[in-house]
Amino acid sequence: MGNGNQHELQRTMKSRHLFMISIGGVIGTGLFLGAGYTINQAGPGGAVLAYIAGGFLMYLVMLCLGELAVAMPVAGSFQTYASKYIGPATGFTIGWMYWLNWAVTVGVEFTAAGMLMKRWFPMTPVWVWCIVFAVSLFLMNAFSAKSFAETEFWFSSIKVVAIILFIVVGSSVLFGFISIKGQHAPMFSNFVNDGGLFPKGISAVLLSMIAVTFSFQGTEVIGVAAGESEKPEKTIPRSIRATAWRTMFFYVISMIVLVGLIPWRKAGVIESPFVMVFDGVGIPYAADFMNFVILTAVLSVGNSGLYAGSRMLWGLARDGMASPFLGKLSRKQIPLNALITTLAVACLSLLSSFVAEDTLYVLLVSVAGLAGIVVWLGVGVSQYLFRKRFLEAGGKLDELKYRTPLYPFVPILCTVLCSIVIVSMAFDAEQRMALYCGLPFMAGCYLYYFLRIKKKQEGEQTTNEIETTQFVGNAE
Repeated sequence: MGNGNQHELQRTMKSRHLFMISIGGVIGTGLFLGAGYTINQAGPGGAVLAYIAGGFLMYLVMLCLGELAVAMPVAGSFQTYASKYIGPATGFTIGWMYWLNWAVTVGVEFTAAGMLMKRWFPMTPVWVWCIVFAVSLFLMNAFSAKSFAETEFWFSSIKVVAIILFIVVGSSVLFGFISIKGQHAPMFSNFVNDGGLFPKGISAVLLSMIAVTFSFQGTEVIGVAAGESEKPEKTIPRSIRATAWRTMFFYVISMIVLVGLIPWRKAGVIESPFVMVFDGVGIPYAADFMNFVILTAVLSVGNSGLYAGSRMLWGLARDGMASPFLGKLSRKQIPLNALITTLAVACLSLLSSFVAEDTLYVLLVSVAGLAGIVVWLGVGVSQYLFRKRFLEAGGKLDELKYRTPLYPFVPILCTVLCSIVIVSMAFDAEQRMALYCGLPFMAGCYLYYFLRIKKKQEGEQTTNEIETTQFVGNAE
């Protein structure tokens, strides 16, 4: 093992890697399984509106992140930005919240993968598949950043192609070009039947937003990967633009097709709504093919999650906010200890074999969604304060290689919308538990920082000052 203080991460990722890693982090469980939950909770029109709103919020976050990531391309990005511009305690908390987000998300992906495997192996427990996939993803991440990026590039390519095929086939079914077991083309009847566009009211849209924002989380992995990317001033802005717009397109169009094909009362989280659609189409093995593609997509998100979580732990350790043990790099410059620790926490998803997986799934999504939205909020505040202090220090806008447009409107709107989403969780009984778990975790992070980390840093600073004084005195 190398020492994390003597080694840095290698910059081996190209623009195509960054784009596909970001796509890989976002298109997975949230879309393929979470879409069913959102349709059931918000109704047909509510689900589409929720995904449009979630995509807009994601775009605001990406605009804010672009300026920060180009100006400071570091692996522990969100924690570093928050520490420098909001405060060290907040940076410490956001760093650990982001790590929690991905550790739980990887657990969600294991749970989802086990649920998908039930289609082919109904008698095999979920925990068996959790172990199989955990070992596989660990090996993919343990070789090198470049091998991870290349694997993720192809993983993501498969699911992008699959989503395009789904949109084409689903639209054909929707308008009657392909029939479902002799039924008439549904057209837009499922949008207006059984209660109309908003059968549970507009408030249901707000209550479903945490699950929707969880669906879009992962695009910000670009900020983490900036520390290992070639020419970040060119690759990051290009990847952000491509990721934001294409992700919104895939999500919103897919959601419109899904809502048109599946009555909202029949949607849920036990089986992917995408598989439900292909089950009804008479193409041989179409549903099994889609199930395989979704499994690939789920593992892709888990792959991205292990990458992002391990890099965040490494960044925290490097800045003295986590054990030095987590800051060590392997000979191939991989933060192996941080990777193993993240995977170990993610394997708590094995609980899904003892608890009803649909109930656990919603809880895990809510906890990960809360952690992720807190990080998004931190990005908005950090960018606002970064630009403000940059200008106050005499900096000129022309010096910034990438600028967030419409400043300060964009970061302020981003911060307000993220806050609204967090508050909305208190009004949903199924998601309220995430607040009971997440808020004490945040409070614990702040408390631990002030009681341990700050005192330790102050002690080290005092020791350094004493040694400096003694050295000067001896020299004189």
